[in-house]
Amino acid sequence: MRDERGMVSVEVAFGVLFSAVVAIGLCYLIAIVVQLGQLQAVAGEVARQRARGDVAAAERVVADAPAGTRVRVSDSGDDLVVDVELAARPWAGVIPALPLTARAVVAREGR
Repeated sequence: MRDERGMVSVEVAFGVLFSAVVAIGLCYLIAIVVQLGQLQAVAGEVARQRARGDVAAAERVVADAPAGTRVRVSDSGDDLVVDVELAARPWAGVIPALPLTARAVVAREGR
């Protein structure tokens, strides 16, 4: 019985370490989901503005997008397709970049 003294301390230390790793992982996933939401908002807003023919407003939306965001607008018949891409680095290089994409498709107005 005497040889097992201190085992509870080791188990608690590993439990705390594991909990910290899980918390850090969840924070990273939340940061990625927030950036994905931002990309989807940019794609939707650019698509709506371009469908109305308001190129200046669409350019303002692109200027306010997260740094490194690439926006591609294309036609697909009567629809306007906006693809937005970003190599997400929510923690500035601590973890490798994760490629995120968002797409919005809207019908052109006035056709």
